[in-house]
Amino acid sequence: MAELGNFNANDVEPTTDFEPIPAGKYLAVITDSEMKPTKAGTGHYLQLAFQIIEGPYKNRFLWARLNLDNPNATAVQIARAELSAICRAVGVMAPRDSIELHDLPLLIHVRCKKRNDTGDITNEIKGYSKRETATGRPQQAPSNTPPWRRS
Repeated sequence: MAELGNFNANDVEPTTDFEPIPAGKYLAVITDSEMKPTKAGTGHYLQLAFQIIEGPYKNRFLWARLNLDNPNATAVQIARAELSAICRAVGVMAPRDSIELHDLPLLIHVRCKKRNDTGDITNEIKGYSKRETATGRPQQAPSNTPPWRRS
């Protein structure tokens, strides 16, 4: 149970359903990071929360999970490469704590992906780069192809 103080839903507009954002590159910062145990309990992943800081999707959040401690060596290798890309994008090459990566602008490369279990379209972060090329808007060519069919 949690104390909610003087909260009154009549005073606050309700959240609407968030549709996935278009595939593209967005300027963002890491606002939160936490090591969490894997579902199987055999390792840990670093969960990073990214907040878009410019453009029409400003203040939207996306998350990445990096399997830094996992019995699957390939999963760890992929996670370490992804962490390396994040570190290079924000200019912190040897962080001792994930908080050192917070609040530093970088480009996140977002794609749309169809979920296998529900068929819903979701966003996925597929890359990171330095902020020099950021415009705050998705950087994509116009296309008639639905987002979930784009690679």
